Amino acid sequence: SLYVSEYFSQSAQKLSFYSWYGNAKLFHFHVPEDTVLLRWLLQASRGKGPECTSMEITVHFRHGAPPVINPLGTRFPANATVRPSYNISITLSSAVQNTTFVNVTTPASGDWFIAAHLPQAAGRIEVKGFSTPCPYMFQADMFVLRLTDMPVLEPGVPMPHTVLSPAKPLHVKVFVPKHAAGMRFQLNTCVTSEQRACTVRVLLGSITLPQSFQRSLTCTGSINCSLALDSPPWEKWLQIVVESLGTANASVSVEMLASFTVCRPGSTSSFLNFISLNQSQAGARPGAAGSSAPAAGGAPHNVSGQRSSCLQSQPVVREDLDVVSVRYRLLNGPSVPVSSLSPSLLLLNLNTGMDSGGSLVVNLLLNKTSTSLANATVAACVSAASPVLSLNATRNCSTAFSQGYPLSVSTSSAEAMLIVLYPQTDDWFLSLQLLCPKGQGECTSAEAKVTVFAYLTPCFNDCGPYGQCSLLRRHGYLYAGCSCKAGWGGWSCTDDTKAQTVGTQNLATLLLTLSNLMFLPAIAVAVYRYYLVEASVYTYTMFFSTFYHACDQPGVAVMCIMDYDTLQYCDFLGSVVSIWVTILCMARLKKILKYVLFILGTLLIAMSLQLDRRGVWNMMGPCLFALIIMVTAWVHHGAKRRHCYPSSWKRWVFYLLPGITLAFIAISVYAFMETNENYYYTHSIWHVLVACSVAFLLPPRDKHKKPWAWSQKLTCRYQICQNDREELYAVT
Repeated sequence: SLYVSEYFSQSAQKLSFYSWYGNAKLFHFHVPEDTVLLRWLLQASRGKGPECTSMEITVHFRHGAPPVINPLGTRFPANATVRPSYNISITLSSAVQNTTFVNVTTPASGDWFIAAHLPQAAGRIEVKGFSTPCPYMFQADMFVLRLTDMPVLEPGVPMPHTVLSPAKPLHVKVFVPKHAAGMRFQLNTCVTSEQRACTVRVLLGSITLPQSFQRSLTCTGSINCSLALDSPPWEKWLQIVVESLGTANASVSVEMLASFTVCRPGSTSSFLNFISLNQSQAGARPGAAGSSAPAAGGAPHNVSGQRSSCLQSQPVVREDLDVVSVRYRLLNGPSVPVSSLSPSLLLLNLNTGMDSGGSLVVNLLLNKTSTSLANATVAACVSAASPVLSLNATRNCSTAFSQGYPLSVSTSSAEAMLIVLYPQTDDWFLSLQLLCPKGQGECTSAEAKVTVFAYLTPCFNDCGPYGQCSLLRRHGYLYAGCSCKAGWGGWSCTDDTKAQTVGTQNLATLLLTLSNLMFLPAIAVAVYRYYLVEASVYTYTMFFSTFYHACDQPGVAVMCIMDYDTLQYCDFLGSVVSIWVTILCMARLKKILKYVLFILGTLLIAMSLQLDRRGVWNMMGPCLFALIIMVTAWVHHGAKRRHCYPSSWKRWVFYLLPGITLAFIAISVYAFMETNENYYYTHSIWHVLVACSVAFLLPPRDKHKKPWAWSQKLTCRYQICQNDREELYAVT
């Protein structure tokens, strides 16, 4: 046999602390056909700074779709099916780097996904650039060992082969045809090279994670050994591995045989179905009445076909609506006839490779008037790769190599829903069959009608009123996740364990908005002291901060007067410009210089906020530069007057020191105390402290100007000008 090794690598990603699925870093690989060994190389590293501590990285694996994880232990939505993901932990303690290998023998071909994340986020709101977080990096590489000339086992044809040694198992594959109801694998002969009774182990199927349904068969001696499989995966290659359990030097000769039981589907005319579809789309037109005659004539033939077939396939149209958004429409109408003789089968195509990043929703509604048996039940199974064809014999919806999802409707419970989170890339099947408690003979002639609604959506119920559905991307692969707010959690933001009440949401909105009214004293002081430009800036800041926080609320108490991004930008701009003009006003510069700095600084602040809105230097930079200008101006005034500036001790004790203290407390609260839980009152305290500090720090008015003197300049009349100059008269 010829083996070929291949290597696939993806760039490293910086890990994040987990608060929702978007924090998990996803890696997407494709395993080729005939792979006999898969090895993951997982490399984790951290920075070398003092802020880097020991950390545990959790890595999840899944075949066919991104792993469904729940690190926070929250509740999933009702009717959602969740199976635990396969995960390992990588610890970074004293070592800066950790390398881990994960081996998978005979892996399933197709898409494989790896998701990695750090532990739960602490919830602190950190100012960008104020502290340096430790970088934790993670990279996943994939090695595969592929067999280029794997022997093919033809159905119904015995195949002799030799297992050379226990270290070199035999790999063969067989193709499972469509409509295969069962498969039987048989080992006819098994003889060692020493003419002794041999012991071999046969493995059928491939390994998938998080759950693997690989079948094992141990055969001892030369007698026939067989294994029967129900509902093998349709139109796929099935790997078979034969391992020798004997001595190391003895070879084993075996003869294998595979046979299939094919299920004949009911005769349905796709041509007639498409004619009826075109008629329903085009509406009434000439010749439409005549074209319905063949369909009516074909109906008795289909009914007779139900009596002799093992399944009734219902034609389904896949309608792509948007990214990770698909709707399935039945050509014969939303109602599906269900009988007890054979299951009705619907094909839900999810094999495009871009459908596994959403949620598959299947809703069944029983028409109570359609069945005459009050105690009958319609059993349904949703399965991947192959349908469940024996619902009357088994209720656990298991196939040969997978576990389906059961559903049931009856007259007492006429509606059922199933949500499959991140369905794997494959053909999905919905099987329905009518079951009677006293046996199938009771409902041989009975029939029920079930309305089927099936669709693929990015986020179930659009994450509800307390969540936001976000479309995530990893290279060319798209998947969706819910980001919850107002204390809600869970996969679809349905877990209200830590949810905020409506009263708490209203209180948070009132605190964050009404706390901006503390700028009114600062505005009044600025107007009283004839600082009209500064008062205009404070009014601008108060207005946009109020309505930004009214729009930024996570709950139901929300009001947006304009676009959210515009409100946020104006709020950030007003906050920084308010600090800028206040410090420059304290510097007591000449008017022309002060207003030039006002305009120039505002333009530069607007530019920097456009580049990085949350950067710490967008606020610290203008503050430091304005403080340098103020200190320089104060030193100049003090040197010119030959005493300390400001010269009044009352100005220092009753205005400057309280204002500076309030400003430092506000900065401390803003930078170190804010978390997601206490944001609404700590940020409100920030509003109050900043507004009060502005009122204290504004300098007094010029001595030659009277209070409210600006109102006198708005009059339009003749005035007698007062000459304040002292005139000297010479007496002779």
